[in-house]
Formats: sequence, C-alpha cells, structure tokens
Amino acid sequence: MLFSIFLMLFALQVSASSILIPMDAEGQKNHLKAYGITYWVLTKQQKVQWLLNYRGGSFLLPDGELIRKECQIRGVSFEVLSDAQRQGILESISSPSQNQEAVVLEKAPKVAVYSPKGNPPWDDAVTMVLTYAEIPYVTVYDEEVLDDKLVLYDWLHLHHEDFTGQYGKFYGAYRVAPWYIEQKQEAEALAAKLGYSKVSEEKRAVALKIRKYVIGGGFMFAMCSATDSFDIALSASDGVDICEPMFDGDPSDANYQSKLNFNKTFAFKDFTLERNPMRYEFSSIDMTPKRGNIPKESDYFSLMDFSAKWDPIPTMLCQNHTALVKGFMGQTTSFERREIKSNVLILGENKLNEEARYIHGIKGKGFFTFYGGHDPEDYQHRVGDPKTELELHPTSPGYRLILNNVLFPAAQKKKQKT
Repeated sequence: MLFSIFLMLFALQVSASSILIPMDAEGQKNHLKAYGITYWVLTKQQKVQWLLNYRGGSFLLPDGELIRKECQIRGVSFEVLSDAQRQGILESISSPSQNQEAVVLEKAPKVAVYSPKGNPPWDDAVTMVLTYAEIPYVTVYDEEVLDDKLVLYDWLHLHHEDFTGQYGKFYGAYRVAPWYIEQKQEAEALAAKLGYSKVSEEKRAVALKIRKYVIGGGFMFAMCSATDSFDIALSASDGVDICEPMFDGDPSDANYQSKLNFNKTFAFKDFTLERNPMRYEFSSIDMTPKRGNIPKESDYFSLMDFSAKWDPIPTMLCQNHTALVKGFMGQTTSFERREIKSNVLILGENKLNEEARYIHGIKGKGFFTFYGGHDPEDYQHRVGDPKTELELHPTSPGYRLILNNVLFPAAQKKKQKT
C-alpha cells in the first residue's frame, strides 16, 4: 500500500513539469509582482514563455521548488501543470483559429532609469513599480548619457523630465519656490561642468545621445513630460533657440516655429510650441487643456487589439486583464492624434476625446513607447502629493502596461508583419 502511494506521488512529481502564472483578473491576486517573478526566473538563466492573450497574458515557467517558494513568498498566484496540461495549452495557443501566441523570453534585460540626483517634488511611477515588483534597475543621468554609458543597458526609462531646457515650464507657478530655484541652479552647474553654456544646449545633447541609443538597438520608454519634451528637443536640435530669457538668459530665435525639423523626431510632427513662459504647457501635442468634457468618473482608455501571431510586439505591450484602463493625468496626459506620425502605432486611445494615450514605434534598430500621464493610480498627481502605495494596487492595469515594456526586451525578436 505504501509503495503504491509512493509511486503515485512520484508520478505526480514527474508529470508536473511547468508552473503557470495566470494573469487574468480571476486567477491572479498580484499581477505586478508576477512580472518580478518572471524577471527573477530569467536572471537564473532559465527561459520563460509569455502566453499572449491566454488568460490575460500568462507566463509559463519551468517547475522547481525554489520558484514555487518564491511565488508563495511574494504572494503571486500560480498553478502547477503536468506535461499533458502544458502541451494542451501550447497546442491550443498554436491553433490558427486562436488569436494567441507563445513568445519565448530569453534573458533578463538590464534596466536603466534616467533621473536626477536628489529628491524632486514628485514621484516616478516606473521606479515605484520596479521597486514593488522587485526588478532591479540602475539610475543614470546626463553625465552617464553623454559618456555613452547607455550601451550597457537594454531598456531606458524617461519620466517627468524636460529636455527643452525650460525647467519643466514650472516658471509661472513655482519660480519663487525653493525647490525650483535649487534645481535650476543645479542644472546650470551641471551644464557648466559638462562644458555647455546653457542647460538647453546640454539637454539637447542628451536627447541626441538617447536618440542614437535607440537607433542602435535600445528600447526607450517615456512617460508624462518626457514624451513630448524629448521630441521637441530633437526638432530644435539644429541649433534653434526656443527658450525665453528667464530660462537661458537670452531671447529665443525669431520665428523659431518655422525652423523646427520634424524629420528628427520619433513620434510627433507638425506641432506648435507654446511660447508663453507662464503657461504650464510645452506644445500642442499634449491634450490636457482639451479634456474639459471628460469627467474623472468616465475617464478610461481602451487598449487596441492586435494579431498575436502576426504582430507580437504590440500584442505584448498591450497584455492585460482588461481592455479598458482607468485614465490618469500628468503634465503631458495624452497626445493629439493628428500630430502623431503615420508609422507610429496607437496602442491605447480615449475614443470620446479622440486622443492617444499609449503609442509605440520603431527607430532604426530600436524601439520606443510613449505613455501619457504621470501615475496610473493617482488621477491628478500634484507637486508635493504623497506617493502611491502600490501595496494597495497590486492588480493595477495601468501599471501593468509599464511592466509589459520592461519585459519586452527579453523576448526573442520576431519581425513585425505589419
């Protein structure tokens, strides 16, 4: 009798070959930490399969006691599959009738976050979710970028940053605030140290280095004001002065709008810059001022549906347990569709206001994603507000989109069909 029980247990153990981390709403109690588990497995030189459109974009991991324990410690839901169950899932996914695909993740991407030293009066959603998901990252800033250190990383994040040299356009509301004065002085000192006479010139050089990094094969992810200010800096990179005297000490170029070069930008075209230094806005790209007809209660954006087998890249970036994501604001909340280049994919949109919220494109050998808004779980984050506690939002669909982008560089590269 005991021998029979032993044989049964042994057979069960042998047949349990894989761990499924479900990512649907019903099956997973901590979506965000599930990405961290997946990343952790990749660091152990083990491959993972990302099951696109299967139960919310689930992950198929190799079975092992250490992985099971790690899931339990981090509070991640998982299911142990037999060989037959695993094979059945993969066969179903491979069927031409299913809009699903199994994508192999091969290695843990090296993550860098572009952020100034010190403590700005706002929080960075990406660093918060990386920390919560337990995904390691390195902080870099202008010195590292200009010293060509970006080649060490697979993925680069830019957040609430101003690449135009206008100090975030905070002049109107915060020009006498101690933190604004201090940051302006620090930025000027850093520019001088790096050999530039103006912050705008130094930031332009940084933007061009990041552009080179992406063209060479890097992945850049940007949120909030880093999205449009980056492209604005590139459009003025032929030496056009778009800064007023309170920002750089001398007047802007006459008719600078007509001198912008949209051929150098990543995502946006034909935009008009905001000349008024008192206005908290960079350009016509951002639709924040045009959102008066959207009440908070009904502010959602929908994720686009792509073919998992033919377009695995945008499908990966849109994996979620819901197709409708709660909206949130930022200095740059959303993008004017008419000013998005035709070769850029819109991944998420608010149809009510005809605005793009989440976009993706290819530049050279690399990729970029722009995600409007500041914090997916803080609708209107203001300077000085307390940071979001992600322990209260472990299943956040808005934060999941960030982590999709973090894992994307780990995937085996397949040529996009469309």
